[in-house]
Amino acid sequence: QVQLVESGGGLVQAGGSLRLSCAASGRTFTDYAMGWFRQAPGKEREFVAAIGISWTGGMTYYAPSVSGRFTISRDNAKNTVYLQMNSLKPEDTAVYYCAARRGVVVDTANEYDYWGQGTQVTVSS
Repeated sequence: QVQLVESGGGLVQAGGSLRLSCAASGRTFTDYAMGWFRQAPGKEREFVAAIGISWTGGMTYYAPSVSGRFTISRDNAKNTVYLQMNSLKPEDTAVYYCAARRGVVVDTANEYDYWGQGTQVTVSS
C-alpha cells in the first residue's frame, strides 16, 4: 500500500507559478513511477506529467498542453515528487492528483494503482 499526500495548490494569477508536492509513504518509493493528473469541473481526468523509476533513468513525459511550462521531478531521499508549474493559464485550473504505479511510467490514469486526495489549483485571468 502506498499513501500519497499532495500540497501546494492555491490561487494564482495568469502567468504566475506554483509548485505542487506529493509525499509518498508505505512502500519503496524508488520502485514506483509517479504521475500527475488533473480534473477540471465537468471534464475527464487528464494526464499532465509523469516520471519513471530512477534505475531506468527517471524519464519524464508531459502532455502537450503543459510541455515547456511544467516540470516534474522526484527526490527519492524525501519520497517526494514535485510539479513545478510556470506560465500558468486559466485553462490550467483543476484539481491536481498525484498517482503511483509499480513499474514503467505510463500516461493512462487507470494504469495507476494509488492516488492522492488532490489539491486545487485556480488560475485567475
